[in-house]
Amino acid sequence: MSRSTWTLDQIPDLTGKRAVVTGVTGGLGEHTAVELARHGAEVVMSARTETRLAQVIEDVRSVVPTASLVPLVMDLADLTSVRRAAAQAATLGPAHILVNNAGIMATPNRRTVDGFDLQMGTNHFGHFAFTGLLLPRLVEGEARVVTVSSMAHRGARSVPLTDPRVPSGHYRKWGAYAESKLANLLFAFELDRRSRAAGTPVTSVAAHPGYASTNLVRGGLRLEGRTTANSVIEGFTRLVGQSAAQGALPLLMAATAQHLPGMSYVGPDGLGEVRGRPVLVGATKAARDERLAKRFWELSEQATGVTYF
Repeated sequence: MSRSTWTLDQIPDLTGKRAVVTGVTGGLGEHTAVELARHGAEVVMSARTETRLAQVIEDVRSVVPTASLVPLVMDLADLTSVRRAAAQAATLGPAHILVNNAGIMATPNRRTVDGFDLQMGTNHFGHFAFTGLLLPRLVEGEARVVTVSSMAHRGARSVPLTDPRVPSGHYRKWGAYAESKLANLLFAFELDRRSRAAGTPVTSVAAHPGYASTNLVRGGLRLEGRTTANSVIEGFTRLVGQSAAQGALPLLMAATAQHLPGMSYVGPDGLGEVRGRPVLVGATKAARDERLAKRFWELSEQATGVTYF
């Protein structure tokens, strides 16, 4: 892997561009929104609760007083909420950048409003539906779509291809998380293939932040409750994880680097991709499996009721 030369100074002038960022209250999303706004984009900031969203918008404006920010309340674990948010976002006009960043990690065995596993439903199905519903505006904006995955995708050999509303036996929270992150890559790469096949100007890429110390780690653990193991994980994250600002760099490179080809995957350039500067990185064989991607795409369309091309 080559060392990175990309910096925030290479983000082009985004004046006149509209960027949509999901999950802006978790650290990575907020820092991504700050830099996109700093470089002139109107940023549609999406989060699950109105109160937290209002606070983070205030925080971003304290850093970039001239920022043009639009709140968008959306619960990715509820397809009704996703449809409502997509309809609202569509009224704003063309979208030029979409960063599918929101996510949860290692949560207890719970289901979404629509009956999906909470992690797969939030991390994949919600974003799949939102992106598809927003597709006409993405086409108008000749958009780049960035879907945020994780190093954890390497822990999954495949994704479930059975009815996602039917629980599949023994639940492993870290296994479910790995599968949801593999799903993110399958989606990102297949979206780019299908966009090219359809002749649309939408480019799809992916990114991961390395091991970043954000609310993502703490959120899932706290849903499960305070345990010795969870306390150790939190402590290790604070000690080893890079900052949220550093973790956001691969997302920003993926969203704005000029001439970045579709199906690119951006992550840190350090040992094991744990930390470092953003650079193109590799993905597993499963993530590049076109047959698996096609089957999972079809399943996702059936599960969400959202079709693309």
